[in-house]
Amino acid sequence: MRHFKTIFTAAAVVALVGCASVPMESLEVDAKAKAFVPPPDKAALYIYRNETFGAAVPMNLSINGRNIGQSASKTYFQFNLVPGRYSVESTAENVAELKLQMEPGKNYFVWQEVKMGMWMARSQLHQVDEATGRAGVQESKLATARVTSSDLQPLDAKGPTPTNTALDEKLRQLQKMYDDKLISEQEYQIKRKELLEKF
Repeated sequence: MRHFKTIFTAAAVVALVGCASVPMESLEVDAKAKAFVPPPDKAALYIYRNETFGAAVPMNLSINGRNIGQSASKTYFQFNLVPGRYSVESTAENVAELKLQMEPGKNYFVWQEVKMGMWMARSQLHQVDEATGRAGVQESKLATARVTSSDLQPLDAKGPTPTNTALDEKLRQLQKMYDDKLISEQEYQIKRKELLEKF
């Protein structure tokens, strides 16, 4: 049994230190984002993942229920957003959420921390200060988002609710079923993989 645990732990570590790839922006766009100058009427949001741990695992990110893409090691996303309330979610073995109240003319930095999970990597979201955030972004590269800044509106904005929430909602439901012990770990992993492949 001890030998099996050693092999399992070693395999898990190998899986977490590999390398995943995601679509990337050009060097010019990356450099512009790293000027850290938000429009006076917008709030600049940076979500970065600057660790090498868990590099083999791409992680889904969403803002207000809109899937913005997958992060990989040493990558970040940047948006210039209408001021207001926003919810950032990271989906890995778990679903982590961070709520922000954003003001115009300011930069906001969210660090996506990667942790060891039971079967795969977990994540946690932290709002960090500007000095810490800038340093994390500077050592990362800009990933291509699935949405534009104009696609993302604050939670308190008037208008229709975004409809591109299917994946995140289904993942939350699946996570709850597992937490409530309605499905086994194996069933959870199979269903989660099917959902990610479908979307």
